[in-house]
This record gives sequence, C-alpha cells and structure tokens, in this order.
Amino acid sequence: YAPKLILLDISDINCIQDVAKEILNCYGCVDILINNASMKVKGAVQSISLELDKKIMDANYFGPITLTKAILPNMISRRTGQIVLINSIQGKIGIPFRAAYAASKHAAVGFFDCLRAEMEEFDISVSTVNPTFICSYHRQPAPGNWEASIWK
Repeated sequence: YAPKLILLDISDINCIQDVAKEILNCYGCVDILINNASMKVKGAVQSISLELDKKIMDANYFGPITLTKAILPNMISRRTGQIVLINSIQGKIGIPFRAAYAASKHAAVGFFDCLRAEMEEFDISVSTVNPTFICSYHRQPAPGNWEASIWK
C-alpha cells in the first residue's frame, strides 16, 4: 500500500470517527494501532482553568479511547490486532504542577488495563508504555495566554 497522510487532531473527538472510517475504507483494516499523541500543561491546580483541564483530558484520554473504539470492531471481527498506548510515568505517579496531565494519563492507564483483559479472548494484544520524562516541543507562552503554555 502507498502511504497516506491523514491529519487528525486527537483532542477533536467529533472528527475521530470519520478519520477511522477513512482509514478503514482505504486499507480495509488496522493491524497495529499506536496511540502516541499527548498534550500537557504545567501550572498549579488553582491556576489552571477547568476548560484547560477538559482540553487535556480530551487529548490524552478521550482521544485515544475514541480512536481505539472506532478501530476495535474491525480487530475483533478479524480476531487479531495490537493496540499500544504510549503514555507516561505520570500515569502511575503524579508530580506537582501536572495535575490535569497526570489525571488524564492515570485514566488512560485504567482504561487500557481493562481493555487488555477484555481483548484477551479475541487474541488482540493491548500494551501500555510508560516512559519517564522526555523532551518534547514547547512553545513559550505570551503573558496571559494559557493555551500557548500547552506542551505538544
């Protein structure tokens, strides 16, 4: 198959079903799904808005599970596949000033742990990878611009 670039904003839950359908229509199946998108923000709990908490949760929890649920029926019907979540050590332990990020990563670990147990009967492998701290792209925020403080 020729490679095909499909753009996806994993935090935009509404478009994920369409993207999954496009992938399945193009290739017929997905053998390996690697969930590797993430957003994080640094700040004290009281200084991070609920709106930003929700944005982080959409990208780090609802995005991967929505995409996984969209691809999963195809894997189940074929009784084969592998799903990988690239997560974070903060899905196991929290550190100060990362509450929203750690919460979203904890939730993802819980979901994928349960999924692993459920998919065993279908011969679908589910793995989580929790690396320690990594260097990722960061934009310096302009004063008063919380959205620019997001790490991607």
